[in-house]
Amino acid sequence: MHEWNPDFSGDIDMRIARDGTWYYLGSPIGRKPLVRLFSSILRREGDDYFLVTPVEKVGITVDDAPFLAVDFELENPGPDQTLTFVTNVGDMAVAGPQHPIRVERDAETGEPSPYVLIRDNLEALIDRKSFYRLVEIGTHEEAAGKSWFGLRSDGVFFPIIPSAEMPA
Repeated sequence: MHEWNPDFSGDIDMRIARDGTWYYLGSPIGRKPLVRLFSSILRREGDDYFLVTPVEKVGITVDDAPFLAVDFELENPGPDQTLTFVTNVGDMAVAGPQHPIRVERDAETGEPSPYVLIRDNLEALIDRKSFYRLVEIGTHEEAAGKSWFGLRSDGVFFPIIPSAEMPA
């Protein structure tokens, strides 16, 4: 699939909302197997998203991230722990060197938007309930010369917020 490189065929009226819902012609796609199929041929090039088959490449709109991380499993709590994320389309990824976690903060409100790389330059927005659970297991560690609150998984520390900015 990754070698497929057909000519661009144009954009279609398909959109992935921030909550992970897929829409076609403004209506939600309710069939999960169909959404899974579309997600399997999704590709990101720069800031653009495409559905790519051997003969066609069509552009779609993605409001934020194409996937939503709806849960995670913590294994071996402590310094050697791993966090395995599950997405709304059934993908799984162990956060670590190949699947980093990153957090964007809204410049005005400071509200975090956490993401985990799932596959092939495609990220999942971590849903609120999972993020709250992650915060409960976070730790403070040194990174880039200062103390950060963050998450550890598969031998990697992922800084979330400077410790000094944490609410008391």
